[in-house]
Amino acid sequence: MNEREPRSPQSMLNVFEFEEAAAKALDPLAWDYYRSGAWGEWTVKANRDAWERLRIWHRVMVDVSRRDTSRKLVGSTLPFPLLLAPTALHRLAHPEGEVATARAASALGVPMILSSLSSVAIEEVCQATTAPVWMQLYVSKDRDFTLSLAERARAAGCRAIVLTVDTPVWGTRERDVRNGWKLPAGVEVVNLIRPNQTGPSGHEGAGIGAALGWTIDASLSWRDLTWLVDRVRLPILVKGVCRGDDALRSLDCGARGVIVSNHGGRQLDGAPPTAESLPEVVRAIDRRVPVLVDGGIRRGTDILRAIALGADAVAIGRPVLWGLGAAGSAGVERVLQILKDEFDLAMALAGCRTLSEITRDLVR
Repeated sequence: MNEREPRSPQSMLNVFEFEEAAAKALDPLAWDYYRSGAWGEWTVKANRDAWERLRIWHRVMVDVSRRDTSRKLVGSTLPFPLLLAPTALHRLAHPEGEVATARAASALGVPMILSSLSSVAIEEVCQATTAPVWMQLYVSKDRDFTLSLAERARAAGCRAIVLTVDTPVWGTRERDVRNGWKLPAGVEVVNLIRPNQTGPSGHEGAGIGAALGWTIDASLSWRDLTWLVDRVRLPILVKGVCRGDDALRSLDCGARGVIVSNHGGRQLDGAPPTAESLPEVVRAIDRRVPVLVDGGIRRGTDILRAIALGADAVAIGRPVLWGLGAAGSAGVERVLQILKDEFDLAMALAGCRTLSEITRDLVR
């Protein structure tokens, strides 16, 4: 095959090959937007390194001829413990944007957490998949609009709300500032456009802070979580927690789940890698609600490590965008299949037949 010809998704053996393909296929500004982290990007790298440092002390002489990778989570049964993390503006990677991603999620029955910064309407995304869709929200200065967006998500068929709480302001992503990044013509944050809007729309300004600063509110506090829980008729999970005390405060406010996350290293550079903060949150929650984790998950062995540390499931962000940018819906589907197959194989090689057998003593 000519090296300049794009590779077929089925020929790619791991998610890193999709990363390489996406780097070649995407517009440089879009590629930098997806891969960028805050400031020196230490936390981006640390997320990956922390998972790799965990050794898997596998069991032997276990009959693993039959294995069950499924997990029940927030009223749904997942084929394996993985969801699509909320990632913005998929139309920067593919013309069909989040619809293409949703079709891939549907093919494997994997839940998708739709970003409020989606470039496709909530309703279109929900119609494109039979798998569960959760809606990610930021609390904007217009609380009524935030509430109406949550209600719109519920009406469209979303099964949960994921409230991102690590973004009172946008972190500085130097690649985007250097590139003068802004939303290109024809790509919009469609779910945040309001009728007769006269204020900022997110279509001008360089860098995430200038372009989309109007979508968040620095006055965000715990009372906003309580307010949202009281008014939204869906379970709410809190995303962006790294501390046990914050996890407990989330429960006190009515959260139905916690997602350990540092925003993929895109907010506070120097925040702990999620593999390090996960155990503290798990201990604090003590199995009262589900705990999920994202950040640096790239292999089926990483999923195994996360479950061993006490997570109920993981979420992946950049690998989805790599698959989408490299090969559209087929690329995302292949990424998910690779991770599912790797996780199943990792379970077998670690001596685990079910998720309940993936216990803390497996990793050190």
